[in-house]
Amino acid sequence: MSDDHTHVQEFFTARAADWDSKFPDDGPAYAAAVSEMGLGAGERVLDAGCGTGRAFPSLRAAVGSSGTVIGADLTPAMLDAASQAGRRRDGALLLADVTALPLRTESLDAVFAAGLIAHLPEPSENLRELARVVRPGGTLALFHPIGRAALAARQGRQLTPDDLRGEANLGPMLARSGWRMTSYVDEPGCFLALSVREP
Repeated sequence: MSDDHTHVQEFFTARAADWDSKFPDDGPAYAAAVSEMGLGAGERVLDAGCGTGRAFPSLRAAVGSSGTVIGADLTPAMLDAASQAGRRRDGALLLADVTALPLRTESLDAVFAAGLIAHLPEPSENLRELARVVRPGGTLALFHPIGRAALAARQGRQLTPDDLRGEANLGPMLARSGWRMTSYVDEPGCFLALSVREP
């Protein structure tokens, strides 16, 4: 395991038990973001870096009982918290590194990724791995329940021109990784960049 992965695991292991209670009002933002993905009944969706599975209820509602919801996360403690919160009712929890997924090529219709991009060791390469597992025409949603400026303020830092989530940086990076960005929203209450898997 790389140092990057060790750092991520340590960060989230320490916070897993009270993660949901720390952000109790994020549910509507998750639901709104999932609705923007346009998922249909019977589709197969991955929650990449699912954490405690906060997107699971909305993803399950979107794909229905005939669809598939999989949550992959690197940190066992987050998956344990997801299980304790009853999220297994809505999908499967998978201990896996989203930079090397144990999933077949083009086996999914969509990927939802909340707060993931800042934790990717090689963002362009890692977004390409997400593209690998999604069929051409499938969807990627990069989401955060607050906008970039609000997140930076929460973390005590300034937004800089090299911010990965900045539209001028994110669009080209996605394009290099097999995605075409179709919409970009960065508002105080939501960050959401939607992309389509290129053929």
